[in-house]
Amino acid sequence: MDGKGKADHIFIFLDVFDSEGGIQSYVKDVLQAYESVSRQLARQMSAEVFLLRDDPKCHNPFTHQTLKFHYLKTKNPLLGRLRLTIGLWNSLWLRRPSHVFCGHINLAPLTQLLCQRWGVPYTVLTYGKEVWYRLPDRERQALVAATGIWTISRYSRDRLCTANDLNPHKVEILPCVVDGDVFAPSSKPPGLIARYGLAGSKVLMTVARLWPTDLYKGVDVTIRALPAIATVFPDVKYLVIGRGDDRPRLEQLAQDLGVGDRVVFAGFVPTSDLVEHYRLADAYIMPSQEGFGIVYLEAMACGKPVLAGNADGSADPLQDGQLGWQVPHRDPEAVATACIEILKGEDQRCNGQWLREQCLARFNTAILTEQLNTLLNSAKISPTSAPIQTTKPQ
Repeated sequence: MDGKGKADHIFIFLDVFDSEGGIQSYVKDVLQAYESVSRQLARQMSAEVFLLRDDPKCHNPFTHQTLKFHYLKTKNPLLGRLRLTIGLWNSLWLRRPSHVFCGHINLAPLTQLLCQRWGVPYTVLTYGKEVWYRLPDRERQALVAATGIWTISRYSRDRLCTANDLNPHKVEILPCVVDGDVFAPSSKPPGLIARYGLAGSKVLMTVARLWPTDLYKGVDVTIRALPAIATVFPDVKYLVIGRGDDRPRLEQLAQDLGVGDRVVFAGFVPTSDLVEHYRLADAYIMPSQEGFGIVYLEAMACGKPVLAGNADGSADPLQDGQLGWQVPHRDPEAVATACIEILKGEDQRCNGQWLREQCLARFNTAILTEQLNTLLNSAKISPTSAPIQTTKPQ
């Protein structure tokens, strides 16, 4: 794809490679699915990807044969926005794409302005809390004017539409998925057991950001549940993976409740090392309010039972409670009761092999590729259609 060649599509994201989190993981999966769809078409698609906050030195695993990346990170955020505006304008003018995908609601007003100037349709991708409330007029109008809206779960769709008076039929669901080849069961790693002092323990685990704005993740709720859990399982420990300024408060809370020796703060763990940490766990516990919750899929693919909130997008990965426990997300007593049930291991939802099979049957990478292909074709924004071959997950 040279400087004057046509690009079929344009993607615009805040960041993908310089940060790690659920949205970034999801976007990588979507771009991988896009490459898979492209390879199976009679004429391969091409796309330009604009990354407002990513640096060109970041690790990018894509081959760039289908996707051309533009890194726009600057010390001055306003300068970065200006570079994005100019770059997007030039791309719309020179490449005349058939469609633009706006990867965050904060970028939607700019996308609307430029796309309408060039008569290019656009779709806005949404995820969770950023669109669950009444949006400012500019962002809401950008959604109204969009050709389509994609989101990751039924709950996010319903909250988005209710809060912003949007037609639910305009919103398509493109779910999160998990790579079952990467996230797979295995024995507990002895090295990590020794590192965290978990020998002989029943291990509960959470992967979450620990910033004050992420209180909804429920780490403090799980800490409050530990005294009750310990009366039934005296060897229980809680492994918390993640970093953030709220950690000192959480550490103090554990000390105040007399469970300081039971809570292990592991700090930041790279995505590449996460699967080994999931294998440490006897259960994944996160009574949260998620747009979806990729971590639940990762845990279940590793054969680990899961606990989530009962009023959020985690209903999709947990398949409305068929695959895990759903409890009120700020209720320590409910969390304690469910954790005790999980650690007893008597429920079908604790069967690791069954759990993995049920999870991957609905949320694997082949299904994401198939769904993306369907959405591209239904919106008539794919240059050539072709059936997508899917494989049954193992």
